[in-house]
Amino acid sequence: MLPDIEFSEDVKKLVDTFYDKVRQDDVIGYIFNEVARVNWPEHLPRMYAFWEFLLLSHDTYRGNPLEKHWPVHEKSPFTAEHFDRWVALFQQSVDELFAGPRAQDAKFRAFAIAETWKPKFSPTYGIGQPGKS
Repeated sequence: MLPDIEFSEDVKKLVDTFYDKVRQDDVIGYIFNEVARVNWPEHLPRMYAFWEFLLLSHDTYRGNPLEKHWPVHEKSPFTAEHFDRWVALFQQSVDELFAGPRAQDAKFRAFAIAETWKPKFSPTYGIGQPGKS
Protein backbone atom coordinates (compact mmCIF):
# COMPACT_ATOMS: atom_id res chain seq x y z
CA MET A 1 0.00 0.00 0.00
CA LEU A 2 1.21 3.48 -0.84
CA PRO A 3 1.77 6.04 1.92
CA ASP A 4 -0.22 9.24 2.22
CA ILE A 5 1.32 12.71 1.88
CA GLU A 6 2.46 13.58 5.39
CA PHE A 7 5.77 15.40 5.34
CA SER A 8 7.63 18.10 3.44
CA GLU A 9 9.77 15.36 1.87
CA ASP A 10 6.58 13.83 0.45
CA VAL A 11 5.56 17.12 -1.11
CA LYS A 12 9.02 17.55 -2.59
CA LYS A 13 8.87 14.04 -4.08
CA LEU A 14 5.44 14.76 -5.57
CA VAL A 15 6.44 18.13 -7.03
CA ASP A 16 9.70 16.78 -8.47
CA THR A 17 7.91 13.80 -10.05
CA PHE A 18 5.19 16.02 -11.47
CA TYR A 19 7.55 18.56 -13.01
CA ASP A 20 9.73 15.80 -14.47
CA LYS A 21 6.61 14.74 -16.37
CA VAL A 22 5.72 18.32 -17.29
CA ARG A 23 9.14 19.07 -18.77
CA GLN A 24 8.87 16.06 -21.08
CA ASP A 25 5.21 16.46 -22.00
CA ASP A 26 4.18 17.02 -25.62
CA VAL A 27 1.17 19.17 -24.69
CA ILE A 28 2.50 21.55 -22.02
CA GLY A 29 6.24 20.99 -21.85
CA TYR A 30 6.97 23.73 -24.38
CA ILE A 31 5.22 26.31 -22.18
CA PHE A 32 7.64 25.63 -19.35
CA ASN A 33 10.73 24.95 -21.45
CA GLU A 34 10.47 27.39 -24.35
CA VAL A 35 7.92 30.07 -23.48
CA ALA A 36 8.48 30.63 -19.74
CA ARG A 37 12.04 29.27 -19.80
CA VAL A 38 11.55 28.22 -16.20
CA ASN A 39 14.54 28.54 -13.92
CA TRP A 40 13.97 25.21 -12.17
CA PRO A 41 16.32 25.74 -9.19
CA GLU A 42 14.35 28.91 -8.42
CA HIS A 43 10.88 27.62 -9.33
CA LEU A 44 10.83 24.26 -7.57
CA PRO A 45 11.33 25.60 -4.02
CA ARG A 46 8.38 27.94 -4.63
CA MET A 47 6.29 24.97 -5.70
CA TYR A 48 7.34 22.98 -2.63
CA ALA A 49 6.25 25.92 -0.48
CA PHE A 50 2.96 26.33 -2.36
CA TRP A 51 1.95 22.68 -2.04
CA GLU A 52 3.15 22.45 1.57
CA PHE A 53 0.91 25.43 2.29
CA LEU A 54 -2.07 23.75 0.63
CA LEU A 55 -1.58 20.18 1.81
CA LEU A 56 0.26 20.41 5.12
CA SER A 57 -0.94 23.84 6.31
CA HIS A 58 2.65 25.05 6.58
CA ASP A 59 3.07 28.80 6.58
CA THR A 60 5.52 28.58 3.68
CA TYR A 61 3.99 30.37 0.72
CA ARG A 62 3.38 34.03 -0.03
CA GLY A 63 2.41 35.26 -3.45
CA ASN A 64 -0.19 35.52 -6.14
CA PRO A 65 0.25 32.54 -8.48
CA LEU A 66 -2.38 33.75 -10.94
CA GLU A 67 -0.55 37.05 -11.39
CA LYS A 68 2.75 35.24 -11.99
CA HIS A 69 1.26 33.30 -14.91
CA TRP A 70 -0.11 36.27 -16.88
CA PRO A 71 3.16 37.18 -18.62
CA VAL A 72 3.53 33.59 -19.85
CA HIS A 73 -0.09 33.52 -21.03
CA GLU A 74 0.47 36.77 -22.95
CA LYS A 75 3.37 35.17 -24.83
CA SER A 76 1.54 31.92 -25.57
CA PRO A 77 -2.13 31.77 -24.51
CA PHE A 78 -3.16 28.96 -22.19
CA THR A 79 -6.02 26.77 -23.36
CA ALA A 80 -8.42 24.43 -21.59
CA GLU A 81 -6.34 21.56 -23.03
CA HIS A 82 -3.26 22.91 -21.24
CA PHE A 83 -5.06 23.02 -17.90
CA ASP A 84 -6.56 19.57 -18.42
CA ARG A 85 -3.14 18.12 -19.19
CA TRP A 86 -1.60 19.86 -16.15
CA VAL A 87 -4.24 18.25 -13.92
CA ALA A 88 -3.84 14.84 -15.54
CA LEU A 89 -0.07 14.86 -15.02
CA PHE A 90 -0.43 16.06 -11.44
CA GLN A 91 -3.05 13.45 -10.57
CA GLN A 92 -1.02 10.73 -12.27
CA SER A 93 2.00 11.74 -10.18
CA VAL A 94 -0.04 11.58 -6.98
CA ASP A 95 -1.46 8.16 -7.87
CA GLU A 96 2.01 6.75 -8.60
CA LEU A 97 3.38 7.81 -5.23
CA PHE A 98 0.63 8.22 -2.64
CA ALA A 99 -2.77 7.07 -1.43
CA GLY A 100 -4.95 8.39 1.34
CA PRO A 101 -6.92 11.47 2.35
CA ARG A 102 -4.15 14.01 1.65
CA ALA A 103 -3.39 12.38 -1.68
CA GLN A 104 -7.06 12.72 -2.60
CA ASP A 105 -7.01 16.32 -1.38
CA ALA A 106 -3.95 17.05 -3.54
CA LYS A 107 -5.72 15.72 -6.62
CA PHE A 108 -8.86 17.70 -5.83
CA ARG A 109 -6.91 20.91 -5.23
CA ALA A 110 -5.09 20.59 -8.55
CA PHE A 111 -8.43 20.04 -10.29
CA ALA A 112 -9.98 23.02 -8.48
CA ILE A 113 -7.05 25.28 -9.40
CA ALA A 114 -7.30 24.33 -13.07
CA GLU A 115 -11.06 24.73 -13.18
CA THR A 116 -10.84 28.13 -11.47
CA TRP A 117 -8.05 29.34 -13.74
CA LYS A 118 -9.47 28.11 -17.07
CA PRO A 119 -12.09 30.84 -17.40
CA LYS A 120 -9.72 33.53 -16.10
CA PHE A 121 -7.35 32.87 -18.99
CA SER A 122 -10.16 32.59 -21.52
CA PRO A 123 -10.23 35.31 -24.19
CA THR A 124 -13.81 36.13 -23.21
CA TYR A 125 -13.18 36.47 -19.45
CA GLY A 126 -14.83 39.58 -18.07
CA ILE A 127 -16.75 40.44 -21.23
CA GLY A 128 -20.19 41.66 -20.29
CA GLN A 129 -19.14 42.56 -16.75
CA PRO A 130 -19.34 46.21 -15.70
CA GLY A 131 -16.19 48.03 -16.72
CA LYS A 132 -15.19 45.37 -19.26
CA SER A 133 -15.51 45.59 -23.02
